Amino acid sequence: MTPITDDRIMGAMQIDTMRAIDYWVGIPLTFLVTLAVKAWEWLFPRPPQPPRHVLFIELSEMGSTILVDPVLRHLQRDHGLVPFFLIFARNKASLDLLRPIPEENIRTIREDGLFHLAWDTLTFLIWARRRRIDTVVDLELFSRFTALLTGLSGARRRVGFHAFTNEGLYRGDLLTHKVAYNPHIHITKNFFALAHAVTATQPETPYAKIVVPDSALALPQAVVTPAEEAAMRTRIQEWAPTYDPAQHRLVLFNANASDLLPLRRWPQANYIALARLILERHPRVFILLTGAPSERDGLDAIPAALRQAPGGDRCANFAGATTLAELPALYRQAAFMLSNDSGPAHFAAVTALPTYVFFGPETPRLYGSLGPTTPIYAGLACSPCVSAANHRKTPCDDNVCLRVITPEQVYEILRPALLALD
Repeated sequence: MTPITDDRIMGAMQIDTMRAIDYWVGIPLTFLVTLAVKAWEWLFPRPPQPPRHVLFIELSEMGSTILVDPVLRHLQRDHGLVPFFLIFARNKASLDLLRPIPEENIRTIREDGLFHLAWDTLTFLIWARRRRIDTVVDLELFSRFTALLTGLSGARRRVGFHAFTNEGLYRGDLLTHKVAYNPHIHITKNFFALAHAVTATQPETPYAKIVVPDSALALPQAVVTPAEEAAMRTRIQEWAPTYDPAQHRLVLFNANASDLLPLRRWPQANYIALARLILERHPRVFILLTGAPSERDGLDAIPAALRQAPGGDRCANFAGATTLAELPALYRQAAFMLSNDSGPAHFAAVTALPTYVFFGPETPRLYGSLGPTTPIYAGLACSPCVSAANHRKTPCDDNVCLRVITPEQVYEILRPALLALD
């Protein structure tokens, strides 16, 4: 079993606390706010109007800002709507990769304490009215907190996923346009269903009775200047002195995943074993470990374990060396990336970088990258075990779905790409 570290326990406790608050406080609050909003709209009815200023709410998932990008551009390009965005402050940088929203149209909520959370929520409600937000699209999957933000925003048109006859997902009745969430299609297609409800001229029960073609899921590419590429090469050499760009080809390992779902991590021992195979058999490959600054210490174990191995000097820890906005410049230097199912797998989609992504608790059918990608998925009977229906909380404490994927199996999947680097 993968060992559970103190940091992972603390992260899980924080996430569980958020879930508990969302349930025990969120359910009665959404019920009461539903009564208040319906009474207000009955007493002071407003005539319908076409959407113009559309606010998107996606607080907790950085990767989802990439997955919703085609939808934002569709509404701007094809319908002339003005987009706004509400996101947790710590996740705002994910909007800088493709910049689909003007900076002045982005609002953040801090979650580093109850006072900041409450204050930013109250000031958001004022901000939404001053910006004349007429439509809100709740991108979250059955969050009661975002349902409250949507219902209290003052918008006439409120769009989001509704439980209908599903049990256990109650979050009030604050939506004016209720969309059926479909767990059998990609999440970006679900986001397009929300967009259809925004612009639909005739009511549907449920929304959205449309076909979303795969071609609609195309992403624009991030612009990286030659100067940015050169600066990134210099930085890599500073952090990895044994790296020679004239001799080596970069392969990226993103070996961590967020505390929201730590079970998405392929075991670190497997990354070490795979790195041994690659470095022994492919002398031109240089492995660079990527991640957030908080992940750097945890990743140090990988190059340390390889130090005495053949080619072990061709592995370096680069976690914390870049900002999120600088990732496209890094991805332009690499041949491919091997990643756990986490934000970087989606961030890479704004470049042409091929990715190989582990799935287990989640399914690639729903959350696969929109870029050139190959899912690595064992397909156990219990997988996927997290979903909107269980608020992404699983009873599993042993991610066999990832542990059964061996380093040798992964090497065979990567082998054609590695041979092309020799």
